[in-house]
Amino acid sequence: MTLHISEAEVRSLLTMPLAVAAVEDISRKQSRGEVVVHPRRRFELPGGHFFHYMAAADLSAGFVAMKQYTYVNGQLRFLVPLYDMNTGDLVAQIEADYMGQLRTGAASGVATKYLARRNSRIVAIIGTGGQARTQLEAIAAVRPIEVARVYGRNVAKRQQFALEMAQKLGIVVEPAASSADAVRGADILCTATTAANPVVTGSSLVEAPGIHMNAIGANHSHKRELDDDAVKSADVIVVDSIEQSRQEAGDLIIAFQGDEICWTGVKKLPDIVDGKTSGRTSNSEVTLFKSNGIASWDLAAAMKVYALAKEKGLGRSLHFWSEQLQPLSNY
Repeated sequence: MTLHISEAEVRSLLTMPLAVAAVEDISRKQSRGEVVVHPRRRFELPGGHFFHYMAAADLSAGFVAMKQYTYVNGQLRFLVPLYDMNTGDLVAQIEADYMGQLRTGAASGVATKYLARRNSRIVAIIGTGGQARTQLEAIAAVRPIEVARVYGRNVAKRQQFALEMAQKLGIVVEPAASSADAVRGADILCTATTAANPVVTGSSLVEAPGIHMNAIGANHSHKRELDDDAVKSADVIVVDSIEQSRQEAGDLIIAFQGDEICWTGVKKLPDIVDGKTSGRTSNSEVTLFKSNGIASWDLAAAMKVYALAKEKGLGRSLHFWSEQLQPLSNY
């Protein structure tokens, strides 16, 4: 039996603290070789449309998941099939738009937990969409945030973001007139935009010493949210996957300008979580987490959602392969 779990049910089941814990746990497993990750692949379709897919397996938990999604006419459609590797059964089909937003936010929450100064109070958010909301929620879950400043090009959207997130998180959220205004004096910065060109410059970071940055928006080799100087200001650069970053982390690819030596200093978040390598070593360091979004995060979220849905009796039964399967040796 396959359980179909809807977007509404995912929203009712998965919270940010649960998502942060799940991503942190699977990151530790990934560092220890218990998790296998296949990077994102894309088909570019006629009309500027895309089909994307990525997969991961948790060998210790016994589950495999693949995230599949389309981008057509400005719309994204996400689906995560979850398999039991011991039986081969497709145990769940999970609608995964909100789950993807949560897992991306949760990953930045994990990075913030290990890389931002412990006394961080002020956060700058560049972007006003769904991803920006879960980014702020995750950061507030791991640091004692008191003030958030948000900038987006649309005045009404940033005002609405400030109103909604202040009510949700119980903190001060202020709309900023520019990205530089948002960043000034911030302890943590998150860029969550669809921009192809930099929205934060190195010059704006001068007034934010010791800042931690989560750059999550750009995941194409030709797109970036941070300019060269912003990337070069980082004393510690961390990614979710070196392999995937080499393919699509435009912030780094463009700033490194083909210099292989630059890649040798890049650290992996799973290894920092597992204590195999250091993250921030002083309050004066500038740290950067370049997030691409990897399938192990989707797997971690899917396993949690599936377990909760079964526990609470949610979802609908779908029946595949209803006839008894024959062993391969009989064919």
